[in-house]
Amino acid sequence: MQRSERKRLLVSIHDVGPMFEAEVDLLVDRLAYRLGGLDLAMLVVPDHWNQAPLSHAPAFRARLRRWADAGVEMFVHGWSHRDDSRHSGALAGFKARHMTAGEGEFLGLDAGEAARRMREGKAVVEDAIGRPAAGFIAPAWLYGPGALQALAEAGFALAEDHMRVWRPADGATLARGPVVTWASRSRGRILSSLFFAALARRALKPLPTLRIAVHPGDTGVPALLASIDRTVRSALTGREAARYGDLLEGPAA
Repeated sequence: MQRSERKRLLVSIHDVGPMFEAEVDLLVDRLAYRLGGLDLAMLVVPDHWNQAPLSHAPAFRARLRRWADAGVEMFVHGWSHRDDSRHSGALAGFKARHMTAGEGEFLGLDAGEAARRMREGKAVVEDAIGRPAAGFIAPAWLYGPGALQALAEAGFALAEDHMRVWRPADGATLARGPVVTWASRSRGRILSSLFFAALARRALKPLPTLRIAVHPGDTGVPALLASIDRTVRSALTGREAARYGDLLEGPAA
């Protein structure tokens, strides 16, 4: 089978930073065991909720560099992961209220502010890992028009939202299909994410590229951890753990 034709599994850990050090450790160990190594991505928040600056956490910075040296892909995941914008328009307001708990940081930013946060976040993450970041992924996968404009000019190789992975330089879509993720904020969200993951284990099997994303909050709910284990194990039947960067080597989706 040609490299570009293989079926891939892309796994990512969101909200990586010193605020969630213990939870990230648990997820890394659990996923590495299932994947047989560190073929995974980390989405690094430079200053989570403006309370946990990566630049002031030398021990965690060193760990990020060791993980990057071992092959983990490092994405810039916003700046603070906190939505401090006033949203205009019904659709943006709905997304801000219902698709995230006040964490859609890049949904309401204008292009100038989005570009500044991207630029400064990139500098912080790259200084920590000692190499270029793999790409940019907005918190909660939410991008407003300003963020999309800034992203096209920011020099990141890859970007991702709920439904696709693309190349910001020219907008080419590299993978399509919904990302499988879990929510721990409420009993209703826990149950709905368990239902979707069970459905995805069957319905998404035909996809050439399947994406799975986990969050620090998942570690506090045993049912979510069990579902993550089952979903990763199922996904590895007929596909192999891969890197987001591999998508740049094959044809657009």
